[in-house]
Amino acid sequence: MRVLLIGANGFLGRYVADRLLADPAVQLTALGRGDDADVRFDLATGSPGALTRFLDAVHPGVVVNCAGTTRGGARELTRHNTVAVATVCESLRRSGCGARLVHIGCAAEYGPAQPGASTAEDAVPRPGGPYGVSKLAATELVLGSGLDAVVLRVFSPAGPGTPAGSPLGRLAEALRRAMQSGEHELRLGGLGAQRDFVDVRDVARAVHAASLSAAQGVINIGSGRAVRLREAAAVLARVAGWSGTLLEPEGPAGHHPGAPHRPIPAQATEHTAHGPGHSLPSAALQGVGYPDGCGAWQQADVRTARDRLGWRPRIGLEESLADIWMEAACRI
Repeated sequence: MRVLLIGANGFLGRYVADRLLADPAVQLTALGRGDDADVRFDLATGSPGALTRFLDAVHPGVVVNCAGTTRGGARELTRHNTVAVATVCESLRRSGCGARLVHIGCAAEYGPAQPGASTAEDAVPRPGGPYGVSKLAATELVLGSGLDAVVLRVFSPAGPGTPAGSPLGRLAEALRRAMQSGEHELRLGGLGAQRDFVDVRDVARAVHAASLSAAQGVINIGSGRAVRLREAAAVLARVAGWSGTLLEPEGPAGHHPGAPHRPIPAQATEHTAHGPGHSLPSAALQGVGYPDGCGAWQQADVRTARDRLGWRPRIGLEESLADIWMEAACRI
């Protein structure tokens, strides 16, 4: 099976490439903007005609789209997350290759959820910010394209390679700097949000399974369990072996620099641990919350992935955080 992977150099794409290359039945071609791609092509500016000619020449059986961006204003997000997907869909419609499309969506498409509830694929999407809007528009393009296509809505990916600008990446960096400077207190804001963390290697397994399946529509990819970010911070401190105190401002917002601080236990419960620039003075308040427009809670209903892909998450949050810490610790 010949697979064309778009966005192989991104956080998710690197692990998807590794997973596909481990399958001896897969012949992988990587397309992207970087010099190390097999074929250089910018979806945001390239024409559908040029991509169609390439598809006809390579004739892939599956196209996996991991490309996109999480940063920038509405204009940039639209170019890279929506216009780019329109180019992919139009090229596949014009091409005679008949390839199946596996598109990586995002839980930000759903927007805020009711605390305590699991979000299923039939939930009405109400994205709370431009990123979620751009990703939802891309999903609607894929679903309305008439192609053999599936959208994997990935919740909060974690694990080795986690971007430094993500909440877990910022947590690891703040902890690294505190340990490096010998601080015994670390004040963190924005830890009240609860998210469904899923290891990036499990996401790659889901992409592989979706490539081989006949499933269509939207499928959630998550752990099925929400974890409060402050609990993730406590697990991270424990796996790092840091004996200091994590402090968080009191109050529902959890991020006001002038608010009193409460200690966070530098250890997590068994439930949490095993589920699927400059030195920071102790007075510094680091904001590590989720500006994704999804509010205080997200948790995936992952029954569809189990039933239609035969997929379940295998890697628990503690292992994901330990791998994130190993990368951060190398910079101490």
